[in-house]
Formats: sequence, structure tokens, C-alpha cells
Amino acid sequence: MKLATYQHKGKRNVGVVDEAGGTVAPFDLREDQAQLGVASLVGLDALPATGLPVPLSEVSLEAPLPRPARNIFCVGKNYFEHAHEFSKSGFDSSAAKGAVPQDPIIFSKVPDCVVGPGADIVIDPDVSEAIDYEAELAVIIGKGGRGISPEAAMDHVWGYTIINDVTARDLQGRYSQWLVGKSQDTFCPMGPYVVTRDEIDISDTPIRCWVNGDLRQDSNTGLLIFDIPTIIATISAGVTLKPGDVIATGTPAGVGIGFEPPKYLRPGDAVEVEIGGIGVLKNSCKRRNS
Repeated sequence: MKLATYQHKGKRNVGVVDEAGGTVAPFDLREDQAQLGVASLVGLDALPATGLPVPLSEVSLEAPLPRPARNIFCVGKNYFEHAHEFSKSGFDSSAAKGAVPQDPIIFSKVPDCVVGPGADIVIDPDVSEAIDYEAELAVIIGKGGRGISPEAAMDHVWGYTIINDVTARDLQGRYSQWLVGKSQDTFCPMGPYVVTRDEIDISDTPIRCWVNGDLRQDSNTGLLIFDIPTIIATISAGVTLKPGDVIATGTPAGVGIGFEPPKYLRPGDAVEVEIGGIGVLKNSCKRRNS
């Protein structure tokens, strides 16, 4: 099932998407439930009834989880080729331990940096002009838990969406922790849709990113160094995961810092991230007005 959070006639809705028919059918939710976006459906034994479909052309898509309840968990250097390109960049504070990590590298992005499809990625030249893109598959947790084993981990997955883990590389390199460089305002585009766990095969799903029509990243989620069960087991070993938590699983090679010279994002650039079966997340870059 493919789901969306969207605005229609000045009201936030959550609905079932029929891409072939070009429509979305709203769930029967209270206004306070709809404000949570797709998170309002996580953990329900049965989905609410849906109303009459409306054309997708008449709605404005939002981030599926407009404001996650907690920081977004993220995994660094989780594709082999990207691990090597990043370690060579000079911005990798973990490089002393080797290009390819022996254990998952976990960091986070604050919820307030989430924006939806079509929203601007705002570049503030007073803060950083070394802004990079990172196409990532994101996992949405459906059933919480602590000490989750790898064997049981997939039972805790509710669905998947797309995240562009936008990063200020100079800030990432300046500080030994990555949160500031990863959590600038607008630095977490998310969407356009969520698919339930049964919708795609994450062992063989293409992931790609284009900047101004130039294909920069072209990989497959089956090439993750640490798979989703390992990631969930690692985080939950001492952190209780909760329904609605979001985990970004890492980006493949082809990010801007991997080129010589680097190909950073500039105002006016258009970024498209596609993951097979989920959709295409499109955002443009805009200079912050002083």
C-alpha cells in the first residue's frame, strides 16, 4: 500500500495513493490525528475507512511524517563505495578507524529540519556553501522495542520512505559530531510517499539521485554494508525504539564531496531522489535571504 500526507482545501489529510488512477483517497481521521501525518496509522490493528478519492493534481504533498516525534536515526558510511569516497574527502571524523566501518555509525537529524516534496532546500551562505545531497532509504518503525534481535527486527518495520540527508560538509568536518551539519533548517526532505513493508523488496531495490538531470548516484539497497535487521538491533540494544521512529539507512557513492572538485549544491539546483516502488522526491535549492 502506498500512502501520502497532503494538503487539500486548506486541510491536512492522510490517504491511500492510486498512482495508476492519479488519485488519493483520504482516511477518516480526526483533525488531531491527521496532523501527525502517516504516523497516525502506525500501530493500528486496522486502517480507518477511506472517503472519496481526489485527483493528485489537486493536492499538495507534504512530508509523510511532517514532524517526527523524535530525532531521525541515521547511519553513516553504509555503502562500500561511499565509505571509500567519504574517507578520502578529508571531512570524515571517523576515518582514523578505517574507510569501511566495523560497526554501524549512528547519528541523528533533528525533527525540525524535515520538509516535504517540492519544498526548498535553503542554502545560507553565512553558515555554509558546502551543501551536499545524500539519497537514502528510510525505515519507519511500526512496533517498538528494546534489545531487538536481528532475526526479529523486520517484524518491527512498518514501512519505507525516501530521505535526502542534506549535509553541510564543512560543518560536518569542523565538529567531531555530525548533528549540526546534518540538522540545518530544511536539510531533511522526505517523501513523496510511504509504502508499507510488503510493497517493496529491499534486498533488490534501485536507489538513484539526479542533480539538474545529471545522474549522480545509482545503486541498490541490497548493497548496504549493514542491513536493516543489523541497524535495528544495533540501535535498540540500549535505546528503546518507538512506533513512528524513522531510520535513514545510509547513502551510496556519488555524493558531491566524492568529485574532484566537489560538486556541491547551489541555489537554483534541482535534486531528484528515486527509490524503486516508492517514488521520486523532488526539491530545489534556494539561497536564504539575509
